[in-house]
Amino acid sequence: MSVLVDHSTEEKQALLDITSLSVQFHGEDETVDAVAGITYKLMEGQTVALVGESGSGKSVSALSILQLLPYPQAQHPQGSSIKYRGKEIIGADDATMRDIRGNKISIIFQEPMTSLNPLHTIEKQINEVLFVHKGMGKIEARKRTLELLKLVGIKDPAGRLKSYPHELSGGQRQRVMIAMALANEPDLLIADEPTTALDVTIQAQILELLKDLQEKLGMSILLITHDLGIVRKMADRVCVMTKGQIVEQGPTEKIFSTPEHPYTQKLLAAEPRGKPVESNLDAPEIMACEDIKVHFPVKRGIFRRTVSHIKAVDGISLSLQEGHTIGIVGESGSGKTTLGLALLRLISSKGAIRFDGKSIATTKGSQLRSLRQEMQIVFQDPYGSLSPRLSIGQIIEEGLKVHRLGGNAKEREALIIEALNEVGLNPENRHRYPHEFSGGQRQRIAIARAMVLKPRFLVLDEPTSALDMSVQAQIVDLLRNLQIKHNLTYLFISHDLKVVRTLADNVIVMKDGKAVETGTAKEIFEAPQTAYTQALIKAAFDLEVVNQDAISA
Repeated sequence: MSVLVDHSTEEKQALLDITSLSVQFHGEDETVDAVAGITYKLMEGQTVALVGESGSGKSVSALSILQLLPYPQAQHPQGSSIKYRGKEIIGADDATMRDIRGNKISIIFQEPMTSLNPLHTIEKQINEVLFVHKGMGKIEARKRTLELLKLVGIKDPAGRLKSYPHELSGGQRQRVMIAMALANEPDLLIADEPTTALDVTIQAQILELLKDLQEKLGMSILLITHDLGIVRKMADRVCVMTKGQIVEQGPTEKIFSTPEHPYTQKLLAAEPRGKPVESNLDAPEIMACEDIKVHFPVKRGIFRRTVSHIKAVDGISLSLQEGHTIGIVGESGSGKTTLGLALLRLISSKGAIRFDGKSIATTKGSQLRSLRQEMQIVFQDPYGSLSPRLSIGQIIEEGLKVHRLGGNAKEREALIIEALNEVGLNPENRHRYPHEFSGGQRQRIAIARAMVLKPRFLVLDEPTSALDMSVQAQIVDLLRNLQIKHNLTYLFISHDLKVVRTLADNVIVMKDGKAVETGTAKEIFEAPQTAYTQALIKAAFDLEVVNQDAISA
């Protein structure tokens, strides 16, 4: 298919002019075409979004701009061109690239915790940029660092200078990354999935911050994302990528209102949708808790005396009927995951917990172990929760061995095959390892590991937050189908209210360990009572931009 290119921006010289850019990765046995001949322009003061699913080549093409790909494994075939203000970047010498990186073009990476040095203070990391590129002294650099932290909205910037990355929240760490990127007032800011790991309210703040900074500094932004809500809010133009190619590009409103390529139409239609499973209102209670508290002691001094407590969960009560789903929503640090772990008796807590009508708050040993088969959990990060040393067959088999299910290896293998089929994975791949699968496939493996034990109650801890929109939709459909088939009960933990809306019958909104609002999903989403819930919903659904006409087309 020929890609439609809008030539109206070509009268002036582009700030960034990319022509026939290709990237090949050369391995021992094969060559992979990660990017295959993409062409687009970015003008001064403009925001261009590269959108597409994981593996489409977005980040690789952006790293090419700063020549940050590993050489000689990654190479640009002949004919590839990246021009900054008319000057060719591909093949430029080290001195030229040092001048461009940081001074002219800066980048914000997706995960600030892995991008920031855990051994250095915030001041030292921002100062390093100023020392290297501006030649500033310590006093001048500290003054500029304070200005930058204030610019990006860090409260008490002077008090944060000596903080380390782990002492900041996700939103604060991302703001520090933005401050570092803006230290030299670049012409172009590359933002690589800058809000993927953040809560909806923090996400909205970061996006607003980027827009404000763009207006103040007059810089251009190359936004890399798979979130179409962000694209519509931020971008002037959109380039849609899949399999290393740009299949469609043009003004944002045109792409959203009249998408031409089938892949663009698929992306627009990919957001999780549908309604929760119709559940029996007279179903028996399966999980309940009353006044659950989880307080972590804060110890200081030589003798490590307890001086205070972090009240992660502070007096939560809930009742969950069989076959129903309760959504636990709130920002990071609100206590959502801690509540789920307490209900499963994976951490100590105070208060009453009942499972299937029986108290389990003090159950221990073999009695508690036997309950584990009926109460399972799916974690947020499937890559981190799956052992890299075990094949997926061995990972799923572990639970069968612990609970002595399946009389022999052959019977266990049959159960493994059944579980993989149930979650939509090819059982022939059961001898492969987690790193050989995509993020969505790894999450299906994690679900299969839980489902093979035939549980009745499942805690789902942010099971879709790290996934592309289309994969999110697939996982939501899978969870809905499994719930119908097995009459499963879900405790669904998420900060993504759009996903919660598609699954939950009831919702608890948590903040600082407390339930600030509870009710049916309809009550919470259509008539939120508290200012906090209203802010969460506004942040989530202000970004909801799927065009229904485009979808039906």
